[in-house]
Amino acid sequence: MDIPHLVKMANQIGEFFSAYPDAELARQEIAGHLQRFWDPRMRNAICENLAQAEAEGLSPLVAAAVRTLAHQA
Repeated sequence: MDIPHLVKMANQIGEFFSAYPDAELARQEIAGHLQRFWDPRMRNAICENLAQAEAEGLSPLVAAAVRTLAHQA
């Protein structure tokens, strides 16, 4: 998987949801979007790379959402 590309796409999703006034709701929506629309291989790759500190460049909000996904798996 191309991790920089996944990071870019995840951050774009995060930008959309960052407009939400409630950061917790935004985090949940980002995690939900990734769960619903990303292929499991993509989700696994970004979760694994975040755990190994290789998914550098994720916004803090998106990183929190990806951690949520990792805990759900």
